[in-house]
Amino acid sequence: MKKLLSLENLTLLALILAVPFGLKFPEIAQSIKVLGDLFIRLLKMIIVPLIFASVFTAILNLEHISKFKDLGIKTILYYLSTTGMAVLTGLILVNLIQPGKGGNFNVTGEKPEVEPFSLEKFLLSLIPENPVESLAKGEVLQIIIFAIFLGLAVLTIDRFKQEIIKNFFEGIGDALINLTKWVVLLTPIGVFALVSYIIATVGIEAFLSLWEYAFTVVLGLLIHAFVNLPLIAFIFGRYNPYKYFLSVREALLLAFSTASSAATLPVSMELARERGKVKKEVAGFVLPLGATVNMDGTALYESVAAVFLANVYGIDLSLSQMAVIFLTVTLASIGAAAIPGAGLILLTLVLSSVGIPLEGIGLIIAVDRFLDMLRTAVNVWGDLNGAKILNRFVK
Repeated sequence: MKKLLSLENLTLLALILAVPFGLKFPEIAQSIKVLGDLFIRLLKMIIVPLIFASVFTAILNLEHISKFKDLGIKTILYYLSTTGMAVLTGLILVNLIQPGKGGNFNVTGEKPEVEPFSLEKFLLSLIPENPVESLAKGEVLQIIIFAIFLGLAVLTIDRFKQEIIKNFFEGIGDALINLTKWVVLLTPIGVFALVSYIIATVGIEAFLSLWEYAFTVVLGLLIHAFVNLPLIAFIFGRYNPYKYFLSVREALLLAFSTASSAATLPVSMELARERGKVKKEVAGFVLPLGATVNMDGTALYESVAAVFLANVYGIDLSLSQMAVIFLTVTLASIGAAAIPGAGLILLTLVLSSVGIPLEGIGLIIAVDRFLDMLRTAVNVWGDLNGAKILNRFVK
């Protein structure tokens, strides 16, 4: 009975019931939209402290700044490279397929005002003048940069003081993850309110039109998992990635079923060491860090979702805005928590960066859970490849 009433099943039930409810009772469906808005606001409430705690504690887990110079730098370069490759794959596919173009969505929403893109302003915007102000305003890129700098500085102070700071922020991070899990429990209510509102205002056609968007995301994830990552493995790791895939497949199946990189981590570490022949110290550093900062699948999904919603709202994105999406998604995914639904939280930042109404999230949330399972499996696959590749370069 407990399994029958799982969050996944309740979300699916809410999704199914929202369609006839929105068609039969459009006025009620529009009046309960506030529940969906509250759900989105709760997600946005968590994001800033969660990003800071996740990135900051990941740096502290290095234990010494010399590790950041060696294994840490190599690991982060690998994660940034594969994440950037995933985002680029998503942007190419979504611009070729163009889901949402010409669709009968008729969605409404206030478009955030966005200044024209400037490389000089962007580079300056990476460094916060006032970290507290950046945290208050939710400036994600500045928060990530500050968390990295502060984390490295903490690694240079007295060991006893390090442990105090580390324990404090790990406790904050654990509490925020639990808080996020509570918010995620409201997903069925949020889904029902948002989807029934969309059905009531635009009809069933908009819901059915999501197949093109979902197809683009799934195709991008498959290309990244079975073309991009194996290519890197062949060139730099000098091993057969498909044989490696079969040896660690249990971790990927667990990632798919739980939609959580964190829940999969113990299994990933065991399989990487026992079957993948990855050194214990490499697996012990690369995989936990990857569960926090490496989100290839999530980054690809966010890039596709942003352009899809821009198409839905009739916003023609310029090349410079595409560059903003690329940079924002690549860096913002570093702060994604290793829990279900993290990509949905970070999507709010990506949409705001190029002036796409946040209300559009209610449109894609209908298929988000299934896509979340797939992209989490890709996230974990990227982590496992990173451990295997870096194992070759670390003495």
